[in-house]
Amino acid sequence: MHSLPVIVLVAALASCASDVAARTLTDADISAFAAKPYDKRAKMNHSEVLGTHHGVQVVVDYPCSDICPDYTTQIIHYAAKPGADCDRIGGATVTRMVPVSIAVMRREFCVPKVVANMGARP
Repeated sequence: MHSLPVIVLVAALASCASDVAARTLTDADISAFAAKPYDKRAKMNHSEVLGTHHGVQVVVDYPCSDICPDYTTQIIHYAAKPGADCDRIGGATVTRMVPVSIAVMRREFCVPKVVANMGARP
């Protein structure tokens, strides 16, 4: 008897998630998002889809390690592999420092060119 409200809720959430993924982003949208403050505690170790840019999904990761949420960072990137795949979609392959254990490691990402020179935001 109670399963109908749960099904409706799940369908509504799925619809909202697909709306976000389908949202078309401009360079200005991405720049504005990157400049905006974020709640490190609420976002740490989460990922979210921001929308699509030039037909490619844009993802925001908030990795954290060691002293959380203080070391949470924000990394905006395409859902595409760095290198040739990234070049093909008009992105830029960049290296970002990602927190791991008590250190950081270098990791390549395919990012929109508008945020290529920003680095990971602390």
